[in-house]
Amino acid sequence: MYIGKGNELSRRAFMRRSSQLAGAGVASSYALGLAGIGEAAAFSSAGGYKALVCVFLYGGNDHGNTLIPFDQTNYNRYAAIRGGQGDAGGGIALPRSNLSATVLNPTGNQTLTDDIRYALAPSMPRLKARFDQGAMAPLLNVGPLIVPLTKAQFESDNNSQFPRPAKLFSHNDQQSTWQSSQPEGSTSGWGGRMGDLAQSSNTNSMFTLINAADNAVFMTGEDAVPYKISNNGATQFRGLERGRVYRSQSASAALDSILKSSNGNVLEADYSMVNARSIEYGGFIAEALENTTVTTDFGQNNRLAAQLSVVARLIAARNRLGVTRQVFLVGMGGFDNHDGLIGNHEGLLSQVDFALDAFYQATLDLGIQDQVTTFTASDFGRTLASNGDGSDHGWGSHHFIVGGGVNGGRFYGTAPQVSVESDDQVGRGRLLPTVSVDEYSSTLARWFGVENSELPSIAPNIGRFAQSDLGFMA
Repeated sequence: MYIGKGNELSRRAFMRRSSQLAGAGVASSYALGLAGIGEAAAFSSAGGYKALVCVFLYGGNDHGNTLIPFDQTNYNRYAAIRGGQGDAGGGIALPRSNLSATVLNPTGNQTLTDDIRYALAPSMPRLKARFDQGAMAPLLNVGPLIVPLTKAQFESDNNSQFPRPAKLFSHNDQQSTWQSSQPEGSTSGWGGRMGDLAQSSNTNSMFTLINAADNAVFMTGEDAVPYKISNNGATQFRGLERGRVYRSQSASAALDSILKSSNGNVLEADYSMVNARSIEYGGFIAEALENTTVTTDFGQNNRLAAQLSVVARLIAARNRLGVTRQVFLVGMGGFDNHDGLIGNHEGLLSQVDFALDAFYQATLDLGIQDQVTTFTASDFGRTLASNGDGSDHGWGSHHFIVGGGVNGGRFYGTAPQVSVESDDQVGRGRLLPTVSVDEYSSTLARWFGVENSELPSIAPNIGRFAQSDLGFMA
């Protein structure tokens, strides 16, 4: 019988860190941040600055049309399952001729399941080039797992012996499970928990976690709190300027009080804390960005690229901000393609391709490509089988890791069979993950500086899997 230890680990972390906070007395939050409160947990900040950037694709990305079988045998299977007619595609299958420019040829003659050869979506030529350069690696069939599962175990009624993640195929719950190892209602995510360990490495610890997307549990730690930014940099509350509200100083002061007030409700308290931090440190962030230049072209009309542009500027300002370890979150929606997959999905992937490539180029321009790692995540994968005009909610999926510190040009994980009946899927081509999110997060955490002894605080199920390092980081 397996018993989850996430809550126990969270309590231990909270007690350890709370004792340190108690010793700080009544110092202001800004003073606490500048002090970089000592952290008893095992963490190494050796090697200089490092940043992790999570790119969350909201809605559940269709991996079947993101990384596509290209060899003739497996393409035929793919096309038939997706309603196509041979090499011409059709249904929700892309034509085979469209894939020739984005075929991925791994180094070292790597052989995958059933000799499958993959091509990226035709709208992702830039990531194809980064793969060829060794700066991008695909991770195959990764998803939330509590323990390794076979198809027979998944179909078993014995949930205590073979536990499955709660509320599979639900958007909110699986977003939370990906980000925190628990369904909706979880109070901390693995990005935030890495922030808990890393913040003592930073002079200004309040800039350890930076959220450029919507609020998400991924960025919440036990005591580390994310700093919210906009696409333009610091989040400014113009109404708080003296006399701005109804030309009244007292009205502006009243707004300031409302934004920062809390009546004890945990959600309201969190909201007021984020507001207070944004108000207090907005000027500091704005000044740091004004004195920083990033020359990379991030284009226009691409929300994800705009978020990554401000992340690049903040990384360029890392010395002014007083940080050596940071975790960032950016995000993009629109991936819940139950219908209209053909056309809509290619456009979304084109934006992802441009944004990730521009951001990696920015790290090259700044000379810190080995110190910044970007990785994708999503609610879940989708069915390989077509529903007529799109695909439905799934489980496992394929994701990408980009950076100079990535062992790129190769695939990681196990390629699934192209099938709706094989033992590595659970119906209609929903992939049964063969790599857990815990293994994914642990590999990134080790590169970031988390010591082995602290990995269970990041990935609470990691002890049930064979490896904590998948090998895709140098």
